[in-house]
This record gives sequence, structure tokens and C-alpha cells, in this order.
Amino acid sequence: MLFRQLFDRDTCTYTYLLADEETGDAVLIDPVLEQVERDLQLLRELGLTLRYAIETHVHADHVTGGGRLRDETGCQTVVSRFAEADCADRHVEDGTSIPFGRYALEARETPGHTDTCVTYVLQDRSMAFTGDALLVRGCGRTDFQQGDPRRLYESVHRQIFTLPDNCAIYPGHDYKGRPCSSVGEEKRFNPRLGGGKTVEEFVAIMEALDLAPPKRIAVAVPANQNCGVRPASLS
Repeated sequence: MLFRQLFDRDTCTYTYLLADEETGDAVLIDPVLEQVERDLQLLRELGLTLRYAIETHVHADHVTGGGRLRDETGCQTVVSRFAEADCADRHVEDGTSIPFGRYALEARETPGHTDTCVTYVLQDRSMAFTGDALLVRGCGRTDFQQGDPRRLYESVHRQIFTLPDNCAIYPGHDYKGRPCSSVGEEKRFNPRLGGGKTVEEFVAIMEALDLAPPKRIAVAVPANQNCGVRPASLS
């Protein structure tokens, strides 16, 4: 399988390209609007056909490139069934399969950071794309977009920490230059969710955070509910 991890410096967002090298079928996970030209060029250079542009959740920190990629390539856009994004082609739920060539991603609902969070697991359970639900040595905040620390704790322990320890974890963001981790590492070393932390301890950690709102939330959320197109009312 062909795999590329791409990065948007302004928002520290990771975009992931996965493809079947035999059929040329590809998916992009969490594309960023400002990086669409980069992504299209890579698809052309590698001779790939984009089948799906997939969102791990409705983002508050960047605008998705999914809608523009659909316009340019004819791919389908994919979001959670809870995303309130009528523009999307597919609304996934727990167990939905997203095929590309000989491969497929399984959707696992992991709400708690937002109520739209989905983790995508490669069919052989060797890779998991966790969005903001689980970061490298961290996790997404739980103080907006229907976030809930108890739900996030349950989601991570039920849907991610039950994967094999050697399953590679690929997060939606990283702010310290860490590209990936593993389930086993995060179960041991994640300071919020690992090391045997109880749900009460996790709730206390999350409730003690004092974070400023994401700078782009007022624009990003409505745009992402419209597949990356900014509503006219915000123009």
C-alpha cells in the first residue's frame, strides 16, 4: 500500500494519502483547503484516482479541502452521520467500510472531542487515523462542539485502546514534531489517557485546562458543515 503523511504548517494539521498501487484507487484523510493544489499535484504525479476525501470530524481549526477535491476529481466526501453536513456524499457510522482498491478503512465512532469524531482503522488493524480524539501523548479538548470528557475517555478505551499494541496511531495534529505513535505507547505513556488513568482523573485533567477558543472556529465550523464552502452569510 502506498502511504504519505502530509503537513499544513499554519494549522499543524496532518493529511494522509493512502492508495492501492495496483488499482490506483486512493483516499485522502483530513485534506486542508489551502493545500488542495499540493494534494492534486501528488495524485497526478503518482497516477492515482481519488475515490474519497474523508473527515475525521467537523474541524474548528481549518477549512476542509474536501469539497474542492470533489469538484476537481469527482471523489466522494465522507463525514460522520452526526456532522449536519447535507453536502457530503457519505455519512458514516460505526462499522462503515470505505474501500479503495484491495484495501478498506473501517469507521469507528470516537466522540468526546466533538460529537462528530470518527477514527478510521485499516482493515488489517495495522494503522489507525484518530483525528483529534487521540493525539501523540495527548488528546483533543472537550470544551466545545458537544465535547464531553467522559465520552472521550470511553471512546478511546473502547475503540482505540482495544486495537493491537503495535497498531500505528496517526493523529490529526501535532505541535511538537511527532508524526505518529502506537496503541501500546499511548496506553503506557499518554499523560491524559494512559498509565491506568481513571475516568475521574481524566475528567479532572480536562476540566482544569484553560484554553483559548480556536482562532478560526467561527469560520471553520460552518464552512466544514458545507464541505469547505464558506456560507454566504459569513462572506
